[in-house]
Amino acid sequence: MSNIVANNHDFSLGPSPAAWQLALKRAIRQPAELLRLLELPASLAPKLETSPHPFPLRVPRGFVARMKPGDPDDPLFRQVWPLDEEHRPVDGFTADPVGDTAATVGPGLLHKYEGRALLVATGACAVHCRYCFRRHFPYEDSPPNRAAWQQAVQAIAGDESLTEVILSGGDPLSLVDEQLAWLVARLAEIPHLRRLRVHSRWPVVIPERVDDGLLGWLTGTRLTPVMVIHANHAQELDSTVSAAMNRLHRAGVLLLNQSVLLRGVNDNVPALAALSEALIDLRVTPYYLHQLDRVTGAAHFEVPASHGLELLSQLHSILPGYAVPRYVQEIPGACGKLPVSTLTFAAV
Repeated sequence: MSNIVANNHDFSLGPSPAAWQLALKRAIRQPAELLRLLELPASLAPKLETSPHPFPLRVPRGFVARMKPGDPDDPLFRQVWPLDEEHRPVDGFTADPVGDTAATVGPGLLHKYEGRALLVATGACAVHCRYCFRRHFPYEDSPPNRAAWQQAVQAIAGDESLTEVILSGGDPLSLVDEQLAWLVARLAEIPHLRRLRVHSRWPVVIPERVDDGLLGWLTGTRLTPVMVIHANHAQELDSTVSAAMNRLHRAGVLLLNQSVLLRGVNDNVPALAALSEALIDLRVTPYYLHQLDRVTGAAHFEVPASHGLELLSQLHSILPGYAVPRYVQEIPGACGKLPVSTLTFAAV
């Protein structure tokens, strides 16, 4: 499977598709359609679009409904809109900014941090975020089925230092519940594992994904379930997301959020404070605020770390400590996410 196919893959809907599958099928893929729906001028369309594009537009209609019509600077629109700037080479920006290749120990299996293993379950996502640090990841090497997953499960079972498995991607919730239930059941059979962590944007962009099937496999084993959602702006958190978070919370799932500091999206105190307040109201802990991973194609989103540190200082002065996320950066080869205050960055 090529990287292009992996990023565009739509799983078979089957005879009775779930609401989330239908929402994915109806996602907007054509820039002209998104501009029309948001009442934006056709002149905004990217000039350098190729066919097929290696990282094409994909945005669910429910997420589009949270955007402000007529506003090209809408913070949700900016996160998904492809720009010609993405094709401009920038020094220091690479295809593998977080060292995934060096950390790969088997097909789709990464071991970066002590006690934790990360399984790239799929290359598919519900939305294509333009700053995605894995937009160039070789998903064709990831386990596409149960037979291939079994190799990763065996590797995890053979390493007794591991206590937690992180399901990532792409987005693991792009897979159907039957596949995920099988995988989680195999992981739960490994005695030294204690926690299952799922990183996903689905509960934010297509909240219908949080259904009985998902809650069944997520909370149905002895593993402690942790869900790390990804929201960058309070505008993303509407009533449908609130309902999804309530279902997860009532089911006993530990809820965390990670954001990325993005120029023109959330690089100001009011936006970050409103996001933290909205998350706390949903019983979601603001966990990480990431300095942008320097992936090829995303340089226009980078915020100088000096500005990020000033934003965090101001947040500490107006929010309770539990509502202020940790400002971190992932450095290839480091033992974990590092506080930005300990690092040196070049201003952009």
